[in-house]
Amino acid sequence: MKQQLLLLEDVDGLGRSGDLATAKSGFVRNYLLPKRKAVIADKHTLKMQAKLQGERAKQTAVDREASEEVSSKLSGLVLTTVVKVDPEGKMYGSVTQIELVRMLEEKGYKIDKKNVVLAHPVKSLGNHTIELKLPEGVVAWLTLKVDPEGGVFPKKVAPPPAEEAKEEETPEGEETPPPEEG
Repeated sequence: MKQQLLLLEDVDGLGRSGDLATAKSGFVRNYLLPKRKAVIADKHTLKMQAKLQGERAKQTAVDREASEEVSSKLSGLVLTTVVKVDPEGKMYGSVTQIELVRMLEEKGYKIDKKNVVLAHPVKSLGNHTIELKLPEGVVAWLTLKVDPEGGVFPKKVAPPPAEEAKEEETPEGEETPPPEEG
């Protein structure tokens, strides 16, 4: 059975501070109430709702302003990483959200892993555009430059040229033996 709650803090997937929400009793009993993230809604707690929503509106304005400031600093930022590659130019491994967060921290930005929008880890050399979803719905874009170790982009290995079949060496009806590799 779900219970009606007044959220005291933002809870991912449930709601924001001051919202009325419903949740399963186990989640309420084992997480929300012990961590003081919510209280069971009744006529006394509904008076708190207006106060919480007012505080939330003020906090939203502050968070949006901070996110927009970070977004303006991040726009145009180029992060560079050097990776090991094989002779064909394929990367060993990939660049993940965690590595992007680490690179941003080295530059002085505190970004959570969940704010980095990366459908798949980066597995190719070159420039990649990365999206960051900051608090209050602010979006920032930055560029990730993936360079090979040694600074030289490997040339693609071309397949060996096809050998022409020599008719005089192959009697009719016999197959040409595969070329010897050495």
